[in-house]
Amino acid sequence: MIRLFVPDDLAAGRPIALSVTQAHYLRDVMRRSSGDEVALFNGRHGEWLAALGLVERKAVTVVPRTRARAQAPTADLELVIALVKRARLETIVEKATELGVRRIRLAITRFTQAERTNVERLAAIAMEAAEQTGRLDVPEIVAPAKLDAILADWPPDRALIFCDEAGDATPILGALAAFLRPDALAASILIGPEGGFSPEERAHIRSLAPVIPVSLGPRILRADTAAIAALSLWQAALGDWRP
Repeated sequence: MIRLFVPDDLAAGRPIALSVTQAHYLRDVMRRSSGDEVALFNGRHGEWLAALGLVERKAVTVVPRTRARAQAPTADLELVIALVKRARLETIVEKATELGVRRIRLAITRFTQAERTNVERLAAIAMEAAEQTGRLDVPEIVAPAKLDAILADWPPDRALIFCDEAGDATPILGALAAFLRPDALAASILIGPEGGFSPEERAHIRSLAPVIPVSLGPRILRADTAAIAALSLWQAALGDWRP
């Protein structure tokens, strides 16, 4: 079953015009024709089974028929990741989407190798990963901002899980069990750049009230590995991997 994210409202019998990219994919790549079934989701109205209507060179429409799954809220889990090289950042966005984050916030730190990235491309990667993984929403990609600016407005009731490579933090599973409550959980996981955080940044992060410094083990991990490991452990301890 092909799944597509659409921004439109979903209701039975209401035709939806697909984007040029989606139309090309269905018509020319997957060779779908009028009457074939696809699944649609928009992050608001659940997942709908739909049939292709008009299939022409310049336009493809789909018509929702029945709702297959109701919309369910996702955990308020955010990944704050310093900008890294493009290929690794794209991997992080793809895997973070598969691992269920609601939002990916891009940060600029002292040792960040670049201050710009193609946010639209990252959003497209997140959308494709959401389509493939079966989730009913697409995570928000927040444009890069200075780490100091991000921390300046940090909500006091939002846990900031600081993956600290310095080696004196609590192992992450123990920290999650000791400090976070699954019944009232809003959390962000902070991952640094390939060069790590500066001593000043590390001290500032640790000075914040909602910060939980954690260790990801004795080995120095690349940013993409660290992000995948931390998100996986969070899901196992407090997220939707629990029984």
